[in-house]
Amino acid sequence: MRRLPALVTTAITAVLCGQLVAPAAATAEGFTVREAKIAGSGGISLAAKVIEPEGADRGPRPLLVMPASWALPNIEYVGAAARLAHESGYVVVSYTARGFHGSGGEVEVAGSADVADARKVIDWAVEHTSAGDEHVGMAGISYGAGISALTAAEDSRVDAVAAMSGWSDLVASLYPNETVSSAAAELLLASGKLTGRLGSELRELERAYRQHRVEDELDMARERSPKNRIDQLNANGTAVLLANAWQDSLFPPGQITEMFERLNGPKRLMLSPGDHATPELFGAAGLPNRVWERVADWFDQHLRGVDRGVPASGVELQPLNSSEWRSYSSWRAVSRRTETHYLDAPRKRHPLAPGTGELPTDERPSWQHRIEAGDPTLAHSGTVLVSGALQGFTRMPVGVPLPLVDREDAAVWATEPRSEEVLVSGTPRLGVTVTPSARSVSLFVHLYDVGPAGRGSLISRKPVTLRNGKPGVQQRVEVALRPTSWEVPAGHRLALVIDTVDTRYRDESSGGTVTFGSPDGNPADLRVPFG
Repeated sequence: MRRLPALVTTAITAVLCGQLVAPAAATAEGFTVREAKIAGSGGISLAAKVIEPEGADRGPRPLLVMPASWALPNIEYVGAAARLAHESGYVVVSYTARGFHGSGGEVEVAGSADVADARKVIDWAVEHTSAGDEHVGMAGISYGAGISALTAAEDSRVDAVAAMSGWSDLVASLYPNETVSSAAAELLLASGKLTGRLGSELRELERAYRQHRVEDELDMARERSPKNRIDQLNANGTAVLLANAWQDSLFPPGQITEMFERLNGPKRLMLSPGDHATPELFGAAGLPNRVWERVADWFDQHLRGVDRGVPASGVELQPLNSSEWRSYSSWRAVSRRTETHYLDAPRKRHPLAPGTGELPTDERPSWQHRIEAGDPTLAHSGTVLVSGALQGFTRMPVGVPLPLVDREDAAVWATEPRSEEVLVSGTPRLGVTVTPSARSVSLFVHLYDVGPAGRGSLISRKPVTLRNGKPGVQQRVEVALRPTSWEVPAGHRLALVIDTVDTRYRDESSGGTVTFGSPDGNPADLRVPFG
């Protein structure tokens, strides 16, 4: 954990360096860039950059408002904003969120004051620029994505939103299956303190986190979750584009796909390899980028009335190990079929082989299998931000030598080799009976693509923590892993690994044992979706 502040600094520096090309673009003919101080909610000052097309006005121009990401200043989007102003005639106002850098106030974590600030920015732009309020869009990455979605729900003037690397459900993001995402929490807190001034609610949240009572502050997270504003977005008819990375360390894709399914207006979902904010990073600097190109098309179609050929509803996925984008009519269409594999008892195939269970497609007799809890294994989710970024930029997956995973501390199952190439596409789901020897235990579920040499590439994962139970009492555990898209070559196997420690998360596995089982009438199974 001592490396996190340095990692935060490195990540922020990379983002800023990637976007320092933006001011150079501002010298190009066709638009102007100017600084502005905008009065936000409660009279605080918001530091903004206004990018405005040059030339005679032809009636009010369409307006785009872009709140900056967590810990970043308003320079973040100037490159993309310059292209949008120059090529499509948008007035773009990019501003630093309250509490960070040159903006006043304290960090409110996308609270009501942040939404009120965004609405004040729209008011100001209509009064002080050539923009009108008839065609308004909002866009942002990470923190800016969350503020944009929440504002669109509250303000019917916002016709279209592009939320990139944002969240739908803060509880599911930072407390997945009652497991504290400690690496994400440390990352956000360290970067917030480095670049901003934490508000009272965030300071209280940090105290609760340090004192291991996160549950006391979950209402704060729920209030700031766009998933609880979907009815308002639907009532407003807001056109919503959602883009995230498969390996996002802060806001995993499962909560985004759930939000997408509940929207009933114009909507588009994009998922691609990478970690938090990396798929759209270079596009924000004005460089060619698939996500930002689609964002521009989205706004042109829903704000300017220009037909860019984007369907009213659709999904675009780039598999984790491929450069090809695939298009679907809906999220449900991503999975054509589901293959159910039943977990069989782990056993040694010969004296030197590690104990591994089969994953047949037919049910097997009941069984139980016990592992030790509280010790790490070679199966892990990778390093926060770094592993996902490497996957996105170099297609280097988080790997594991499956034969070397300690079978005393992990339970392992594997299928037979596939006879032909298949595409795992959608949300894998696991159901298994668990009997912990302690009141609480954390389980970390990993799904791998394993080659002939035994090297596994991580396809999907998910934590789950069983809290305040009765030791020795069986319970059925159902886990929806992260949505994924992965091309499994012929001759490869799928492997399931469950252990009890992962350094990204605060685990509850201090010791004891965990017994997995598959009782008659309620067999343990792994449901794998294929495209």
